[in-house]
Amino acid sequence: MSLMDLEKLKMTCAGRAMAVLTSGGDAQGMNAAIRAVTRMGIYVGAKVYLIHEGYQGLVDGGDNIKLAHWHSVTDIIQLGGTVIGSARCKAFMTREGRVSAAFNLVKKGITNLCVCGGDGSLTGANIFRNEWSDLLNELVKKGRITDTMAKQHYNLNIVGLVGSIDNDFCGTDMTIGADSALHRIMEIIDAIMTTAQSHQRAFVLEVMGRHCGYLALVSALASGADWVFIPEAPPQEGWEDNMCARLKGSRTSEGSRLNIIIVAEGAIDINGKPISSNYIKDLVQERLGYDTRVTVLGHVQRGGIPSAFDRMLSSILGVEAVVALLEASPETPACVIGLSGNQAVRLPLVECVEMTKLVQTAMNEKRFDEAIKLRGGSFESNWNIYKSLAFHKPPQSKSNFSFAILNVGAPAAGMNSAVRSAVRSGLSRGHKVYGVNDGFLGLADGAVFEMEWHSVAGWTGQGSSLLGTKRTLPNSHLEKIVETIAKFEISALLVIGGFEGYQGVLELYEARTHYDELCIPMVVIPATISNNVPGTFFSVGTDTAVNCAMESCDKIKQSASGTKRRVFVVETMGGYCGYLASATGIAVGADAAYIFEDPFNILDLKTNVEHLSEKMKKDVQRGLILRNEKCHENYTTDFIHKLYSSEGKNIFDCRVNVLGHLQQGGAPSPFDRNFGTKLGVKAIEWLSEKLTENYRQGRVFANSPETACVIGLNRKVVSFTPVTELKEITDFEHRMPKVEWWLKLRPMLKMLAKYQTSFNEYVPGEIEHVTQRSISIDSGF
Repeated sequence: MSLMDLEKLKMTCAGRAMAVLTSGGDAQGMNAAIRAVTRMGIYVGAKVYLIHEGYQGLVDGGDNIKLAHWHSVTDIIQLGGTVIGSARCKAFMTREGRVSAAFNLVKKGITNLCVCGGDGSLTGANIFRNEWSDLLNELVKKGRITDTMAKQHYNLNIVGLVGSIDNDFCGTDMTIGADSALHRIMEIIDAIMTTAQSHQRAFVLEVMGRHCGYLALVSALASGADWVFIPEAPPQEGWEDNMCARLKGSRTSEGSRLNIIIVAEGAIDINGKPISSNYIKDLVQERLGYDTRVTVLGHVQRGGIPSAFDRMLSSILGVEAVVALLEASPETPACVIGLSGNQAVRLPLVECVEMTKLVQTAMNEKRFDEAIKLRGGSFESNWNIYKSLAFHKPPQSKSNFSFAILNVGAPAAGMNSAVRSAVRSGLSRGHKVYGVNDGFLGLADGAVFEMEWHSVAGWTGQGSSLLGTKRTLPNSHLEKIVETIAKFEISALLVIGGFEGYQGVLELYEARTHYDELCIPMVVIPATISNNVPGTFFSVGTDTAVNCAMESCDKIKQSASGTKRRVFVVETMGGYCGYLASATGIAVGADAAYIFEDPFNILDLKTNVEHLSEKMKKDVQRGLILRNEKCHENYTTDFIHKLYSSEGKNIFDCRVNVLGHLQQGGAPSPFDRNFGTKLGVKAIEWLSEKLTENYRQGRVFANSPETACVIGLNRKVVSFTPVTELKEITDFEHRMPKVEWWLKLRPMLKMLAKYQTSFNEYVPGEIEHVTQRSISIDSGF
């Protein structure tokens, strides 16, 4: 869609009415979706109604359907649950109930409906749409509406947003609420691990997932759990012996003082018999004599604040839902707005529901391998990686190759997850694996040591870099680095780090003409809070940093609750790259986010101050301004603070907060643990292939550009891009790519803050059909 198309859409939407409801089980992030749909609808000139209490409110009508204003959704983005309520409605499942619902919509002039819920809620919406003409005819026959009203409302457009913590809806990479639920689970697992270790206990944790094992599987992968039970992969006969042997082995051979077993509530054995958490506990106590406890997480997983990922996801999908609704025609099939990589896409609702049903059918018929494939490429990849990392099987033979793993640049949460998976994946293939302390400087100084399977036990949940990391680049230490590579007979390098890691490998590649020892495969796993490494849309550590900044901003805003009107100017890290400020701005509903890539001047600052002053004169009590640390040489954080303080005098007061290094700290988020783990495994697979391809006459000689790469997630494909190619698209002065994909999210940030902005950078979602081939791609989530 072009800019003109969107402006035309805006002109034709005046007076059109739409409504949004949440249905079924609640999920964190629903409020962000409600906010986005409401504000985007109002922005394009439509009337927006909020339907309270889900389909029940739609059937009952009256005060349950309320006209929304801009400030109706102020300060809800950080809240869990759904502020408009949700209810399971038996009445809507009847014809009579749907007739009442149709009447209530027609009475308000609503012909566009956005439903946020699970597959049952969305299926109900599609039935409602298909029956719409018949429902209106019935209302005319009963005299409840006129023939003219029926003709005016002849078509009902439906768009769905999937709100489900189970991430069990086929077609979309992630559902609203799943990431937040993983945050709750990981917080509890991290807490339990400390007490389990103190008392040498085993813990059985039961998580939600009656029919889908996503939460159990990803939390097991992210925590390094000893065993996991999921409905899609029932254990074979004799699993009790295998599990107990595994638990015992982790204590005897790996030196562990605890065991963690994660079980989905819908776990079954190969015969379909349920496997309960209490059965597992009794089994471990009786056979191994371990002090074992059960923790059932229950509805804790649905509660709490939404994660940054869910807030951004809901905002992106909510905006796209409005565009899809207002573009729809009577011939347009009902669609679901889903996530494909980093973009919103429109998915045919019927195709999604049918594919989702196929999973349960396969499980019912005990075709479990097929069920795992039908869950999607990411699910299947997670399952295979978990099995390869959790169960130590000595390789049948040793290889001739050895790897060195080092961290380079500033620390980033998730680095340790990547190291752990790389070490264990390398050992499983028979390679010798070395760890290097303190980056390229440590490699030059010979700070190299051999790593074993147990060396990385418990690393997934730890932040920073356990190997140690420095920003030092290799060019000033090339001679000594070459000596170390030769001394330890290092066959390949895995560099986990930020821009310095990428630049360092580029320097090593360019030095190959002088040193044959550097003609070995090298790969960089991007790990930095700044998300400024070329060759990937996301870096390990960025998600954790955004969550840290978001949680700090939530608390900063809350600190002014009940006081006079106040504006906060918050400085974020990121160097010249504005991703951290922009993503945090979307996640907290900031009024502005100043970044280097989006140039601004004093007139822009003046406009922002005046805009915020006008909002503050009305209903808004608090304002939030984000500033990237290097967004402007002269317009510093102190300058912006003084400007807002002066111009906002007698309207609001102003405070400054510099978040600093807290953005680099803390335990890794579930996304960063999982992402780091998967990239570690894929990097070792790639290095192993390159070693085999370039092994000649008893030595490795790899000097082509394709043997020095950055591994990255580009949209939804994990790819390896030569550093020589990336050099051409890198701004070395400002340490970031010349083109950054996330800049297209900036108009949305401004629009949701009520700025009149152009949509020339907004790319509406495309229709993407849901097939077994489309869902087989591993999106990295």
